[in-house]
Amino acid sequence: MSSSSGLTFKLHPLVIVNISDHHTRVKAQSGAGSGRPPRVFGCVLGVQTGRTVEIFNSFELKYDSALEGLDRPFLETKQEQYKKVFPKYDVLGWYSTGSDVQDTDMLIHKALMDINESPIYILLNPAINHAQKDLPITLYESELHVIEGAPSLIFVKSSYTIETVEAERISVDHVAHIKPSDGSTAATQLAAHLTGIHSAIKMMNSRVKVLHHHLVSIQKGEVPYEHSLLRQISSLVRRLPAIDSPKFQDDFLMEYNDTLLMTYLATITKCSSTINELVDKFNVAYDKQSRRAGGRSTFI
Repeated sequence: MSSSSGLTFKLHPLVIVNISDHHTRVKAQSGAGSGRPPRVFGCVLGVQTGRTVEIFNSFELKYDSALEGLDRPFLETKQEQYKKVFPKYDVLGWYSTGSDVQDTDMLIHKALMDINESPIYILLNPAINHAQKDLPITLYESELHVIEGAPSLIFVKSSYTIETVEAERISVDHVAHIKPSDGSTAATQLAAHLTGIHSAIKMMNSRVKVLHHHLVSIQKGEVPYEHSLLRQISSLVRRLPAIDSPKFQDDFLMEYNDTLLMTYLATITKCSSTINELVDKFNVAYDKQSRRAGGRSTFI
């Protein structure tokens, strides 16, 4: 059943990465041979502006198995700490992992209604399905429905979109290329990444040439004017960065010099570490020779 609230949900990648990291750590700590890994729980933070709900961040929570609910003092402490750092963020709901909604999820959901009267529930399915192309994330809202003559609170699915900022795109791309997943070397991974960038630039260049050819044809009178298309082309051209401005040259040279400086410092650091290792080995070897000769050891 789908939601009828009319809210627009925007989910940021940081939330997905946090939930996935939380599940991976708990699974690794519980051991690979323990069978089904335990579920993880946490709160999601964000901002609601009118009918738009934007989910920016999340934090982990402790589950009290004796009470079959969340550790309330821990939740209040974490909420107070995050409120000091992110005063604009509110607790929008909670998250968990699993293939489907559990019977106890509604109890946890109702327990959070004193913090947010209409919390959301994000469920991550950790099972790997190679045939699935969508993200294994399901977002639920709670609605009051009359079932068999009695009002009941049930979960209903809501649609969402992935919203990213520049910093998140860079971070996600960096995480995706930290470690090769197919056993290839870092050099192979870098070559594949650069090849992808080259292909994207090549495709963009070919499409810009198509636009240029179309404009030349219009100028020669070979193609009739179409003002709506020209407005779209003009808007698209304005998005292309102007790389011949003095500001760009200054920024480029500054970044280039910073990169060279970092490379130089890294080289010096590596050289110093190599020298220290050599000195340590020399001292150990010289000390052994001095003891064999019965003399006093001299260290550098």
